[in-house]
Amino acid sequence: MSKIRIFSLGGLNELGKNMYIVEVDEDIFVFDAGLKYAEDKMLGVDYIIPNYDYLKENQNRIKGVFITHGHNEQMGALTDILVDLPNLPIYATSFTAKIIRQELLNENLDTSNLHEIKSHRKMKVGNSYIFPINLTHSVPESVGYVLYTNDGAIFYTGNFVFDPTMIGSYKTDIGKLAYVGKQGVLCLMSESSYADKPGFTSPNHRISQVISETLNRSEGRVLFNVLHAQLYRIQELFEEVSKTDRNIIVLGKNLQNILIHAIDAGYVKFDKKRIVSIKHVNDDDIVIIVSDEREKPFSNLNRIIKGYDKFVKLKESDTILFASPVFDGNEKTAAKLFDNIARTGANLVNLPTKKYLSHHASSEDLMLMLDLMQPKYYFPVIGEYRHQVANAEVAKSIGMTDENILLKLNGQVVTFENGKLVDTNEIVKTDEILIDGKTVGDIGELVLKDRESLSDNGIVLITVTLDKETKKVLAGPEIMTRGFIYVKDNIDLIKEAEKLSLEVVKANIKPNYVDFNKIKSGIRDKVGSYFYEETECRPMILVVMQEV
Repeated sequence: MSKIRIFSLGGLNELGKNMYIVEVDEDIFVFDAGLKYAEDKMLGVDYIIPNYDYLKENQNRIKGVFITHGHNEQMGALTDILVDLPNLPIYATSFTAKIIRQELLNENLDTSNLHEIKSHRKMKVGNSYIFPINLTHSVPESVGYVLYTNDGAIFYTGNFVFDPTMIGSYKTDIGKLAYVGKQGVLCLMSESSYADKPGFTSPNHRISQVISETLNRSEGRVLFNVLHAQLYRIQELFEEVSKTDRNIIVLGKNLQNILIHAIDAGYVKFDKKRIVSIKHVNDDDIVIIVSDEREKPFSNLNRIIKGYDKFVKLKESDTILFASPVFDGNEKTAAKLFDNIARTGANLVNLPTKKYLSHHASSEDLMLMLDLMQPKYYFPVIGEYRHQVANAEVAKSIGMTDENILLKLNGQVVTFENGKLVDTNEIVKTDEILIDGKTVGDIGELVLKDRESLSDNGIVLITVTLDKETKKVLAGPEIMTRGFIYVKDNIDLIKEAEKLSLEVVKANIKPNYVDFNKIKSGIRDKVGSYFYEETECRPMILVVMQEV
């Protein structure tokens, strides 16, 4: 018999940043390593990944990272983690491995530890066996992972739906799921994102009709905004474009490479000759595919709308089709974007979230998975806590008891000894790492507060030059502002601030000594209070002292 510990470093009570740890005795298995996009208030932060100190501290025990599919919420943290853990073994199916390999090469990282696997082939990893099973999602070759232990199987689903019309590399192998269920499942870890939605997700995840109507009604260009690597959505677009005379432009080298590979490998069916170069960008009958990579949602489209893109300039005759519903937590960003589109005069086609869904399991999908798996314990994962609770209610509705449903937060450990649940109250330390461009880990709460202050109130720079020998003031105090006030309209305010600064400087100059610290803090306090009394704003005040 064995001791099993299950917990999350990210992915519970949040959307994205999925990373789930299963320990069987001394062996550590990591399922997914995703990122989460930063909220609007996190100024300058591109994305967030789980703190992986636990992996660094136990790297010799890690048997592998197993990626379910090629979306950033599941694999987006790999390039950051591999900087510190270059020898980490990564396992993924062929299509997912292709995306990961490209990401690693873009960051000049070694790809020799990336292992391409095939679904439905059992692998010996460490002292256990891993069995990947095909599941249906918006990308081909998406899999869930069965980890066999002496006390029963542990199955992590990743994202999935049940849809019999999605065949080939998108098809769910229900027979394999039922087979695993009959063998005995100790714990099922199933996604929760749509647990509060009634019925099956299918057919509400299909948008072919919307695409067809948009292409036929639009006289000008169509910009097709899609989440990164959602190939099933792009396949729907390709099928409808094939019925028209329109051609396709793919913005972004990475997405273009993925699509060409997908067509060559048979994941997507389309005539490559109809994917044309950027020189056709102003043709009225063109469809432009716009996607984001490792940046904030809609960042590439936002550049186009604001006129910053060097290739695409928006026209009033353009139509922008959002091929995925706006997901939770992103409503504010989307609303601003939609408003900006309206200002340009372009047409907007947006998918109502109540009518159209993404490829995630709704309540009936979850019930079917539970029925196939027949798990002893149920661990809702992937989603906000309210989604996890809704997932628990789904399990209870088909007969599972409260004590066998495991509702946890990041870091809370579930422990099984000899196949029985043991309440240890153990918590593994978890945190977030904020990624700002190429900078990892040094963007903390204080930096974000400074950025927020700068965005709200601006900055004031006060410079003073002293004589190195006599300590007399040679120049200044001189005040420059950015984002605070318009200086020409506030000369009196600036002069008074300069006067107050000079008083502080003179008060802290001795014949042979200048207390620079007291001068800087004194100016910040005195001038800051004065600015607040006059403007009710608190700009960031920087004081620069120099001797010549």
